[in-house]
Amino acid sequence: MINGVHLLLYSQDAAADRAFIRDVLGWPSVEDHPGWLIFKTPVSELGVHPTDGPPMTELHLLCDDLHATVAELSAKGVPVGEVSEPSYGIVTTVTLPSGASLGLYQPKHKLAIDL
Repeated sequence: MINGVHLLLYSQDAAADRAFIRDVLGWPSVEDHPGWLIFKTPVSELGVHPTDGPPMTELHLLCDDLHATVAELSAKGVPVGEVSEPSYGIVTTVTLPSGASLGLYQPKHKLAIDL
């Protein structure tokens, strides 16, 4: 049976993005091959949303206090996007060293990770 999820982030500067995840986010890792880190991620949940456009996948980092997390990341020099507050939560983006962005999200709804 399925026992986990393995996410892949394809990067134009993998070494810099790996260093960001290791040093800024502080996620522990194992090294599969020299320099090839596989990170332990926090718990996760999966939402499936309808779309009229092409299928796509997004990655959002969850936090309990978006404004405090933005302040912490900004103090470390991480570029953070504009904060918005739709009905389902407080959201922004963080930019990785490669230029890729990830969502940052403080949900207002019940969390499946609490099940």
